[in-house]
Amino acid sequence: MEFVSGYQDEFLDFAALLLGWFHKFVAERGPVGASLEGHWRPLEAQIKRLPQDPALWVLHVLPNHNVGIILRQGAELGPGCGLGVARLLGDEPLLHLQDLSPYVSFVSLEDGEEGDQEEEDEENGEKTKSTEKVELQEVREPASTSRESPQEAKPPPEPGEAEQEAGEAGPLHLSCLLLVTDEYGTILGIDLLMDRAQGITDQDSGTKNLAPRAYTLLCHSMACPMGPGDPRKPRRLTVGDARLHRELESLVSRLGVKLTKTPMRTWGPRPDFTFASLRARTCHVCHRHSFEVKLTPCPQCGAVLYCGEACLQTDWRRCPDDVSHRFWCPKLAAFMKRAGELATLPFTYTAEVTSETFNKEAFLASRGLTRGYWTQLSMLIPGPGTRRIPQGSLPSLSLVSGDPYQLLQVDGAPLMPPVPSDPPRHPFGSWLDYYTWRGLSLDSPMAVLLTYPLTVYYVITHLVPQSFPELNIQNKQSLKIHVVEAGKEFDLVMVFWEFLVLLPHMALELQFVGDGLPLENDQQHFTLQRDAPEVSVRPSSGVSARLSSGVKEKGGRRDLQIKVSARPYHLFQGPKPDLVIGFNSGFGLKDTWLSSLPRLQSLRVPAFFTESSEYGCVMDDQTMAVATGGGTSPPQANPFRSPFRLRAADNCMPWYCNAFIFHLVYKPPQGNGTRPALCPSPPAPAPAPAAPPAPARRRRGEKKAGRGARWRR
Repeated sequence: MEFVSGYQDEFLDFAALLLGWFHKFVAERGPVGASLEGHWRPLEAQIKRLPQDPALWVLHVLPNHNVGIILRQGAELGPGCGLGVARLLGDEPLLHLQDLSPYVSFVSLEDGEEGDQEEEDEENGEKTKSTEKVELQEVREPASTSRESPQEAKPPPEPGEAEQEAGEAGPLHLSCLLLVTDEYGTILGIDLLMDRAQGITDQDSGTKNLAPRAYTLLCHSMACPMGPGDPRKPRRLTVGDARLHRELESLVSRLGVKLTKTPMRTWGPRPDFTFASLRARTCHVCHRHSFEVKLTPCPQCGAVLYCGEACLQTDWRRCPDDVSHRFWCPKLAAFMKRAGELATLPFTYTAEVTSETFNKEAFLASRGLTRGYWTQLSMLIPGPGTRRIPQGSLPSLSLVSGDPYQLLQVDGAPLMPPVPSDPPRHPFGSWLDYYTWRGLSLDSPMAVLLTYPLTVYYVITHLVPQSFPELNIQNKQSLKIHVVEAGKEFDLVMVFWEFLVLLPHMALELQFVGDGLPLENDQQHFTLQRDAPEVSVRPSSGVSARLSSGVKEKGGRRDLQIKVSARPYHLFQGPKPDLVIGFNSGFGLKDTWLSSLPRLQSLRVPAFFTESSEYGCVMDDQTMAVATGGGTSPPQANPFRSPFRLRAADNCMPWYCNAFIFHLVYKPPQGNGTRPALCPSPPAPAPAPAAPPAPARRRRGEKKAGRGARWRR
């Protein structure tokens, strides 16, 4: 059984929801060229009886002028099948946007670059500029999910699709996006207008003759809304296109819906309009979405979502027994009991951000956190005149001298108070203690970003002294730390400057290692040095000087060195570290861990890892056993976990970034004959009536099966 809730890019989860609804809509709507009036009649009779939604609904019309989509060999064509969801929700779902690159790519349909089009948009007015930005971000990622299994039903093709040849064809042009939302940004329906880029235009492309198609979309959005809530119709509707606004007036009145007097002439109905977070709830077995079927959790554990008794029984009786829900149900029930503990945090916003229905985008937007590092945490798109920091473009954009937290400011107002004049008197063990000393208000959301450096700080000051007291780590004047399989934490690299505040008398070297790091940053080396209230950054060439010879500030304060190695850890060559750290590791989701874990076994250095759920910790322990014969320590809740609850599609388990911490328990050296001195993993509960296979047999099977079997329950 696989749960990837804490590891899959949010854009892929969001794309699966959009395209799943679109697939259903196209299949029920029928061919574009056919008359839609016959399709309206039964829907109209149903919609007239629906309750009214007091919120204003919005029909957005988002044209796309210069971006084409090329579906490569292996990606089936057409907006129904080619933009399917099997690669996102199947047995081996994709985890990162770059995993789609073998199947889809984007090209410019203009002679110039995309930036030229943006300059034209500036001349055409603020609204065009805004919609173009949203189209390029909100539509580009969903459009890239372009392969589904042959078994999935294919809706009727759009005009011109029959002539497409197998393999890579010419670029498809997403000429226009129709999007139905309410005034709060909840997405209720979507339609993609596709045509060929070589001048072959769909009769409904662009913004002309859209009324029948838009009206059909509105009807389906009312009868089967994508977002949460029961079927309903709006009391009022506004349209983001003047022509379409006039043409729809007579149609929507048949449903008892009033159209606003004038079309919407800005990006949204309100100045602070943003799209709301959408939780793509799906059945764990058949992957059908909540807008298709009613989903209910398992009545015993309450952890896994199913669409009905048939899927529950299928999962319950799955073979071998140790991947069945019957085997895992009591374990998952125990994990669910930790939800209250994980949601116990001192912040004023705790109840909101730990809710299963947490709307992260609305939370950040309401606080003006829509630029800089905050864009790395959500799917928010910067408004006109602001620039999104592209992932993978660091540290060139982030490692800059001056205020280390300038990328966290809101309209010029600093979010971090001045550094306290006195260093900490004792190690902090909670967010409350740290916030109090740092002068932060409990209403500040900085914990979401500071979870990375504070977790490492907690490992250094609490966990290593507890588990490895012989290292005397707190009295060391320098530390070399390897951050393995680094990802998002590298995109937030400047927050690690907080080490210089918390550990002012220790020279630290952070070596980020992982094949997911940008190649252009490979072998780069930077030094962050405290300079009064600011920080100065010095790029270094080649191998840096020894850490013990780092530049000291007045009073013995040292600097922080940042190094980058864009390769798997088992291929990394360098000095032995004092400590290894990994964030939200997911050993079973990446094959390179089967080589990197033995490398750590040979180094035998303290290695601590975080996970976003207790389930992930159990799977990491199994992977460690398969890869090295060792194990992991019992996981413990991380007091410096992120307060934001992560989205989960097919389960109700509590997921938080850096929620749990454990360390590796290495297999004793050969010939020693003794068992590991460190605590083993907690014993398994009493076996079910049909006992699972012996551990040795299961591990051999898992190792042979590779990644696909590693994250099965």
